[in-house]
Amino acid sequence: MRFRSVVCSLICLLLTSGLLRGSDDAAVDIGSERQLFVDQYLIQKMAGVRQLLHHPTPREIVIKPEHPWEKHGVSYMVTFRDGDRFRAWYRVDAAPFGKAPRRAMTAYAESDDGIHWHKPNLHIIEYNGSTANNLVWDGAAANMAPFRDDNPACPPNERYKAFVRGGDIFALVSPDGLRWELASETPILTDRPFDSHNIAFWDDVTEQYVAYTRGVRKDGPVGQGMRDRFKGGVRWVRRTTSPDFRNWSKLQPIQTGTAPREEFYTNATIRYARAPQYLLMFPSRFASARKPQPQWEFGAGVNDIVFLSSRDGLNFDRTFLKAFIRPGLDQGNWHERSLYMERGILQTSPSELSLYCMQNWRLPSVHIRRYTLRPDGFVSIQADYKPGELITRPIVFSGESLSLNYSTSAVGWLRVEIQDVDGQPIEGFALEDCPEMYGDKLAAPVRWQAGTNVSRLVDRAVRLRIVMSDCDLYAFRFGE
Repeated sequence: MRFRSVVCSLICLLLTSGLLRGSDDAAVDIGSERQLFVDQYLIQKMAGVRQLLHHPTPREIVIKPEHPWEKHGVSYMVTFRDGDRFRAWYRVDAAPFGKAPRRAMTAYAESDDGIHWHKPNLHIIEYNGSTANNLVWDGAAANMAPFRDDNPACPPNERYKAFVRGGDIFALVSPDGLRWELASETPILTDRPFDSHNIAFWDDVTEQYVAYTRGVRKDGPVGQGMRDRFKGGVRWVRRTTSPDFRNWSKLQPIQTGTAPREEFYTNATIRYARAPQYLLMFPSRFASARKPQPQWEFGAGVNDIVFLSSRDGLNFDRTFLKAFIRPGLDQGNWHERSLYMERGILQTSPSELSLYCMQNWRLPSVHIRRYTLRPDGFVSIQADYKPGELITRPIVFSGESLSLNYSTSAVGWLRVEIQDVDGQPIEGFALEDCPEMYGDKLAAPVRWQAGTNVSRLVDRAVRLRIVMSDCDLYAFRFGE
């Protein structure tokens, strides 16, 4: 698993850097890993189809100010499944923005379903003379970004780790995610700026600690709605790695090819659990040249959420420049920094992913809202009524069958042909051998006249040709 991921990451890096241009005939070993269409890495040709970024559906408010220590803000949430429950940590503000003492703290919530969240009285931190609250951290450094450390070498008393920002970046450790202490009085990252939410995690794929922090980018053209105003450039994202969570490599700015510079305020970077070879990033894009809603007193700009993906952790695909989440009809979202994507993708049912977004920042109505997508539903290859087709570059796979995540209309359909590297149909797997598939399925096996078994093609370089009408194709996977 790790060897294949490292090889794929190296190939992707070389392709992005231009060192392997013209190498589309080189077969990519995808094994039995699920493949998404968030980038163009596996796409050789599209005709009559397009890559479409899907917008998640807004659902209910899940976290809102209910206690005095939350009154002036709930934001910067991190959430993940931990055993039989979902857990979340989020920033709270007990005083209005610009008023001293602001006292940003970290609170805790948990849930059985990712929809209904409970804020337990933990009796850890004293607030206004009482410990009957859900607070877990009130140190000078704030904006906590916790994670469970699944490093096999991690000692039990450091099973949970976190970044906090106090000008520089400091490391926190905890045995249970509730009782935190500084790993050291000395900061672990000092190359400022680090304002906003700095994300760290143990990366099972590369077997190291990885962090994505704030930075500044000064090169390249500025995107629409932007202007150079932050330390001579725009707010950007940087990456660093560590073998031990204490000693970190030099921060490197992420690369986005020829895409224009945009202000990325937060990043919410995460490995996608259903296809862990993909890193997904959801920056809050700050349109610094735009005017906010009337009577907004704090500053210029409006913002939305965008979508990036990466296979190597440093080079991020910007196929989609449009917004992933727009501010929408809620006028409380039409001012600077009003929307932050929170860090976490929870599978809250077999047919639903839940994501979370802070909205209405600095307003009494501030809250964190749940959004939903179908599994793998970030991007699809979409065909209209008139049939179109997708052909992949050569791939090598393992497994006995091919399954698809797709959705058609009542009259839509898709069919799959497996070709050799020269584009010729392989006997038994031609388009005419594949009956039309239709419906809405998350993992439907592809059937040809001889059945679903493709094991005789294992370790052979092949191409997939997928022809479709009135259909969205989200992902494919070879497996048992």
